[in-house]
Amino acid sequence: MNGKIKRISVIILAILFTMNLAGCSSENKVKENDIKVKESTVVVETTAGDSGTESGKEEIDSSVAEIEAGDDSAETVLEIEDAKTLVIYFSATGTTKSVAGKIASVTGADLYEIVPKEPYTDADLNYNDSSTRATREQNDPDARPEFEPIEIDIENTYSTIFIGFPIWWGQEPRIMDTFVESYDFSGITVIPFCTSGSSGIGNSGNNLSEKAGSGKWLDGNRFSGTVTEDDLKSWISELDI
Repeated sequence: MNGKIKRISVIILAILFTMNLAGCSSENKVKENDIKVKESTVVVETTAGDSGTESGKEEIDSSVAEIEAGDDSAETVLEIEDAKTLVIYFSATGTTKSVAGKIASVTGADLYEIVPKEPYTDADLNYNDSSTRATREQNDPDARPEFEPIEIDIENTYSTIFIGFPIWWGQEPRIMDTFVESYDFSGITVIPFCTSGSSGIGNSGNNLSEKAGSGKWLDGNRFSGTVTEDDLKSWISELDI
């Protein structure tokens, strides 16, 4: 009886010893696998660079930094794009169009023309005939000539707008009154400019500012059709934009 018990005890001990060895072996394998995983991770980090050395990891980190910086710069780009400049003008004879184009060139601004629904003819602009269309409009403060639909989002796209027009009978053309009354210039800096043979801008800028009723309006200026881009650069550099 005692012999059987001893044999059973020996068997149990052998089983326990075997299980312990198996456990140690399994633990060692886990550790070995863990080491292999860590080593492979290091390999991935170091070989991701061109050199396959530790500098490779530095290049990865640098790339991540560039990506993160890129996200911030993307927002900055969007802010810059949102803060765009527009040169919008009305020109019956082409003189104001020429000056507007030069301003857009030196500022990198978008350029857009206000086109009347009923174009002005040479006869309409005859200063010596009191019955011409332009004369009648300028003598009527309530005249509001219509313009073609403007296909840009002025109010939500631009932070600075140059508004150009010729001087008619010492004033802005009535179509410009129609234009400024059609938009909300809140948060926008507006700079009027005009063209004429000799007359200055007079009260035109103030007239437009009052009719608009919104926006930060700066003092305007008058230019001849032969104004140079350098002259315009000098003028624009002194503006409080």
